[in-house]
Amino acid sequence: MVSRFSITSFKSLESCELELGQLNVFVGANGSGKSNLLEALGVLSAAAEGKVTDQTLLARGVRPGVPSLYKSAFPTQVKQPHIAFAAHSQSAHSHRVGTHDAVYEVALNNPLEDPAPSWRFKTERLAQGEEKIASRSPASQEKFNAENGLAALKIVERNEGEPAVQLLRRLQNYVIYSPTTTVLRGVSPETQPRLPLGLAGGRLPDAIQELFGKRGDLNGEIYDQTLSLIDWAKDYTAASASELALSPSASSSPRVVRFTDRFMRPSRNRLSGYDASEGALFVLFMAVVAAHPHSPALCAIDNADHGLNPRLAQRLFSHFSQWLLATHNHRQVLVTTHNPAVLDGLPLQDERVRLFTLDRDNRGKTFIKRIVVDDRLRRYAKDGWTLSRLWTNKLLGGMPDV
Repeated sequence: MVSRFSITSFKSLESCELELGQLNVFVGANGSGKSNLLEALGVLSAAAEGKVTDQTLLARGVRPGVPSLYKSAFPTQVKQPHIAFAAHSQSAHSHRVGTHDAVYEVALNNPLEDPAPSWRFKTERLAQGEEKIASRSPASQEKFNAENGLAALKIVERNEGEPAVQLLRRLQNYVIYSPTTTVLRGVSPETQPRLPLGLAGGRLPDAIQELFGKRGDLNGEIYDQTLSLIDWAKDYTAASASELALSPSASSSPRVVRFTDRFMRPSRNRLSGYDASEGALFVLFMAVVAAHPHSPALCAIDNADHGLNPRLAQRLFSHFSQWLLATHNHRQVLVTTHNPAVLDGLPLQDERVRLFTLDRDNRGKTFIKRIVVDDRLRRYAKDGWTLSRLWTNKLLGGMPDV
């Protein structure tokens, strides 16, 4: 897994470092830097695959930006011509605090005036323990193509089971999901298609069919739990759009999610995702992200409170945590949210689940703080304070003064 991630001179993140778990939830005011954090990892992902361009960034859900907007520009900042990132991995067998199996780090440059289509690799290093697998800097004797990553080429020669290769593969496959209601419903096309889900939630019907078509013990349990969250539904599956009663004006995909309403008469109790609540579709989206075998090993969900009332948000994230932690490949997810109820669904006593608050100081720089269950939080909990109440009352950080 990616155990540590650091960022230098990217947008509002002048210098940030955080230790990641499997589920990482980020809360903060609008404009505090939450999306910047997700996109910083997206830029590192593109670099890990060997090319940082508008196309490689868009494919990961990152908003492309010109150098003058990507590079931090604080008046008090020491001149830093590069943006830089580093990711460290730590396997389940590395128990010593501070030890890491592999590291990938890169510094990227692009002129502020007359920027090039591709960002240039200024420095790059991929290492595994004491072994240096790929390394370059302006002082390197070998002259490499500055627009192409070296590490992505070097791992072709390595065993796929090595920690450095696993780290780079995990980074390469990172995406930011931003599901939209119209795409989840099948009304609008997916602009960034991927397997098992497009970045806006496209291909949801096929993904749930793949996940629940053959229900093993875990998948059957997840299916039952999603139904408990969609309390009006008797069951759901994927079906051809032609099988359901859809308005002629509804432009749908060939396959849709089909729900059976448990309250309506049998002759008229089937409806498609076009007619279902957006919250129900988002519950299914979250189940796929957590449990589908082809979901990315490392991904993010921006604004993960999509059409959810507070009670549903709490219960969904309680289940989502369980689904995610039960996966065998140590899948990691980063989530941003503005819904306080999400916090009450997090099992923070589990070290694999982590909560972070983001704020901007009086100079505008983002700083990140991890919230840990300590004696202070236990005293509040004993007095009946929930995490959502603590957050909204400005006792955790990440809450604006408005």
